Amino acid sequence: MKLFKTAKGIFLKNNNRNYILKGEWNTIINRDNLFEYLSQQINDEQYSDDSKSSSIIEDFTLAPIGQQEVWAAGVTYLRSRDARMEESKDSGGADFYSKVYNAQRPELFFKSMPHRVAAHKENVFIRKDSQWNAPEPELTLFINSNGKIQGYTIGNDMSSRDIEGENPLYLPQAKVYEKSAALGPCLYVPEHPISSETVIGISVNRDEKNIFKSEIQLNRMKRSFTDLTEYLFRECDFENGVFLMTGTGIVPPNEFSLKAGDKIEISIDKIGMLTNIVAYK
Repeated sequence: MKLFKTAKGIFLKNNNRNYILKGEWNTIINRDNLFEYLSQQINDEQYSDDSKSSSIIEDFTLAPIGQQEVWAAGVTYLRSRDARMEESKDSGGADFYSKVYNAQRPELFFKSMPHRVAAHKENVFIRKDSQWNAPEPELTLFINSNGKIQGYTIGNDMSSRDIEGENPLYLPQAKVYEKSAALGPCLYVPEHPISSETVIGISVNRDEKNIFKSEIQLNRMKRSFTDLTEYLFRECDFENGVFLMTGTGIVPPNEFSLKAGDKIEISIDKIGMLTNIVAYK
């Protein structure tokens, strides 16, 4: 099942049929057994197909976030560790990334408030004071206020690699700025946890020509979702739940950097595709 938050209401898509849901986004998604709840709504007579809903979903989709914070995990794939070590070697910070990859405690950091999150088809920003910018395609968990994973979406954790590489203490500036995160196009709510064989793919086009393309399976991730969730909830409460980007295993070559006008397409099996255009604020 897929939940779409739109400017015209909340829609549930199941087996190519669309249903209008009544209620407020935070209340709908922040519950235990979200799949069972949505299944019941389909069987309830007050929810029916809307012939106009497909066009509404296509034209008015918002980021699938309400009053939730967005957090992120770093260095959860070997490729990410190697890239961070490479970009930080001149500053002497390379060993930090090697150590955190092998440590019991994961790297977790705050990424975004909801108002800074870009939706499907919206612009994501690159910093004017950065010359080396990259997208980071990531499976993103929705975890309810009780610490239970209830759904998944696609995340783009935009990163200024030169700023982070200059000094690890500059991580917040490299990661946290206006429209540095994108989520969408929906919240995917399956009956069972997402498969470890799920494929994450990314394609970047410039002037209608592909300049980067890659994919990876979730089973290349070193850490488990439950492990990341447990650490995030150790000393934090999230009244409306939280979104957690789980790290990237896809890093473009060092000579690659995003430019304004680039089109980023991130796909994840079962969820769909998140598309954003790169721009300056």
